[in-house]
Amino acid sequence: MSLVNTIYDTGIYIYALSLLFFFSDCIRRNSSAKRMGTGLLIIVLALQFTVLGIRTWQDRIVPFVTLYDFLFMFAFILVLASLLMSFFQKSEITILLFSVIGFCVLVLNHLRLDFSNNPLSNWQGVHGLLVFHIILANLSVVSFTVAAVFAAMYLFLHKKLKNKKWNDTMRRLPSLEMMDKWSYYGMLIGTPLLSMSLIVALLSIIAVGRFELLLDFKVITTFIGLGIFSFYFVKRRSKQNSGVMMSKWALFGYVFIIINLLLNSWSNFHWWTGV
Repeated sequence: MSLVNTIYDTGIYIYALSLLFFFSDCIRRNSSAKRMGTGLLIIVLALQFTVLGIRTWQDRIVPFVTLYDFLFMFAFILVLASLLMSFFQKSEITILLFSVIGFCVLVLNHLRLDFSNNPLSNWQGVHGLLVFHIILANLSVVSFTVAAVFAAMYLFLHKKLKNKKWNDTMRRLPSLEMMDKWSYYGMLIGTPLLSMSLIVALLSIIAVGRFELLLDFKVITTFIGLGIFSFYFVKRRSKQNSGVMMSKWALFGYVFIIINLLLNSWSNFHWWTGV
């Protein structure tokens, strides 16, 4: 396991160096810094993939079991999303925000959690369902993160334009229309993924006859989260709310879902599954 820790630590150091180059590019246009940051990010992705490969070979299964694994995969997908965003124009600040979130998750995950606790024995006959549940939940959180980042940038740019404070940073941001569209797409993808994740979790509960878990804290709060996102779409379809209000709703839903994720320790369902 020391090899995994060494690779993980190396990835964090290179990730930090990549962030410095992206910060430099955002403060003052520097194409060389952006290329260097992107190159280092590719190395980070390769190291994360190596960690996944080693863990998969050792455990004989792709590691989706613990909260540590969940957050690691979340950071992995954010790095991948950052690299994909590098192909778009005016994406420097978006990449930086994705990278900051991914870096913070990696560091806190490594400091606070442990990958050695693998409670597969608790899963018994619903192992496949629970893995599917975790994958869907992870992808939904990534989608909501994308929506929240663009929503935050929308609010920032709107405020600057309203106050007539134009600067170089604003020139490097996508248009309000584009940010509103990408935030909407993030919500549009994340909501069905979260819905399917909840459905699969309910099926796993029913499959093992643990019906008392249907009233579990996390099941109820996830339904509330889905209600918030559904209200977002209702408001958007009515066309009675501005982009500012929609962005605030997207951020509110994201904050709620992140708090919900952090409260896994209160959930009997997640204690049972080991997640």
